[in-house]
Amino acid sequence: MARSRLVLVLLLMACRPTSPPVTQAPALAPSDIGAFFDCLRERGHAVAAAHRGGPVPGYAENSIEGFAYTTSMVPALLEIDIARTKDDVLVLMHDDTLDRTTTGTGEVRAHTLEEIRALRLRDETGAVLDARVPTLREALDWANGKAILELDVKRGVSYEDVVAEVREADAMSRVIFITYSTDAAVRVHGLAPEMMLSVSIEDIAALDALEERGVALTRVLAWTGVETVNAELNRALAARDVEAMFGTLGNPNRSWDGRFARDGRERYAEFAKRGLQLISTDRTIEAARDLAAHDGAEGIAALECAVR
Repeated sequence: MARSRLVLVLLLMACRPTSPPVTQAPALAPSDIGAFFDCLRERGHAVAAAHRGGPVPGYAENSIEGFAYTTSMVPALLEIDIARTKDDVLVLMHDDTLDRTTTGTGEVRAHTLEEIRALRLRDETGAVLDARVPTLREALDWANGKAILELDVKRGVSYEDVVAEVREADAMSRVIFITYSTDAAVRVHGLAPEMMLSVSIEDIAALDALEERGVALTRVLAWTGVETVNAELNRALAARDVEAMFGTLGNPNRSWDGRFARDGRERYAEFAKRGLQLISTDRTIEAARDLAAHDGAEGIAALECAVR
């Protein structure tokens, strides 16, 4: 039954309806993220992560509605961005200002939650939607049993406040905290040693530096960049039981996502074969479909890792 249901989901991936589809993709919500990624590495599988929640026309980035759409279409992680309001509430917003993604203007931190709640979100085409800016807590509560969230903390937001919010929501076991330096990783690990971390790793020396400063490698996922998939580094990471992540996202004129779309050739599975366990993308549905085809058994292998 589960397999036939997933086959139907994958057939539906080729289209993008303007309203939420009836079919619901299986949830990618493991009880143990570390064990889940270990399983992917051991079995040679990869999953897709939806950059900014996977916005498409009709669904805004960093919105609950967008999250629901993405996870209804494919099993995927959701990367979200965290900003702070004037009255110190953590909300989801990528930019420093409200201008691009909402009907408002000005800096996020110059507006109260009530003021921001009065605004409506825009999709990537600029269309105004019947959707509002969610708080981090709302996103954490929504994702329970539905998806893993990757937390990207923006300027002016303290790691301590984000960790406290995650802890209060009892969500430590279902989020990944994105860090961009060894110092940041050490700081977050000290606050929440049980939390999984995405850490920028350019070479094994960077991994050694993390370990020397007390970061448990069992809590580390290695972000290896957006330019070239480094198979040699990925093998070295795997030898240390650390999973490799890579981004095909970014400006479509330069990103791998853009190249794949222009070439009419999806290469997500080809990239995954070079030792990746996660690909962060702006083309979540296409990436997940290609990875599923590579997995065999209609993509069920990665889902089986989620229920171990």
